[in-house]
Amino acid sequence: MKLLINYIMKKQLLVLLFLFSAVVTYSQHTITGVVTSSEDGMPVIGASVVVKGDANLGTITDIDGKYSRYGDT
Repeated sequence: MKLLINYIMKKQLLVLLFLFSAVVTYSQHTITGVVTSSEDGMPVIGASVVVKGDANLGTITDIDGKYSRYGDT
């Protein structure tokens, strides 16, 4: 009986670890936006967009002032 309980508990632990790793893997998300000039409302081409506190997590805007950053931000 104890052997069966140990087997079931180990199996449940393995399933929980798998689910936890899946949640961590899929916790990444996308940040998008548009940078426009405050003077005339036109899109700003080539503007640097960085995550506050980490200059390594960044991107630049395209010709329409749009940016998209995918990842664990």
